[in-house]
Amino acid sequence: MKILEWRLILELLKSGRKSDRKLAKELKVSQPTISRTRKRLEDKGYIKKYTIEPDFPKIGYQILALTFVKIDNTLKTADIENARKNATVFMKSKPNIVMLEKGTGMGYDGVLMSYHKDYTSFSEYIDKLKELDYLDFSRVDSFVINLLDKQQYRSHTYSTLAKHLLDTLQEEKKN
Repeated sequence: MKILEWRLILELLKSGRKSDRKLAKELKVSQPTISRTRKRLEDKGYIKKYTIEPDFPKIGYQILALTFVKIDNTLKTADIENARKNATVFMKSKPNIVMLEKGTGMGYDGVLMSYHKDYTSFSEYIDKLKELDYLDFSRVDSFVINLLDKQQYRSHTYSTLAKHLLDTLQEEKKN
């Protein structure tokens, strides 16, 4: 990627709401250059969508949960495909689950990230997970974060990632 493309992505990570005119001024290029570069990044798939960083408690979520899951290792190949289809249906019925990814580590096969109104809704979510017959429920664990906690060390934000990327680019430029 070109330096301007990186710089534009970094600025949009900080705030996707900035106008092309404002971005052009900050990056010291013309507004049409920013517009063309943004379009090129969108077309190439570097920018998938624009979003906001909400205040989750203000919009009704008190809990963020990371739930680690283990797939039942007795499933046959045909059962695994069926489990994938069932997982897709389950995900569509639970829009508060914002991420489900397979992975490896700590003895788990995947992780779900979900937001919940309160502990009761989180508990109901866990009960629904227990109904999924393709999970080894003896290996489902959650890490629950109280979003109302006044002491936050670093909230989930892309602006901190932008700083990391900028630092990395500057370090690579030196070498």
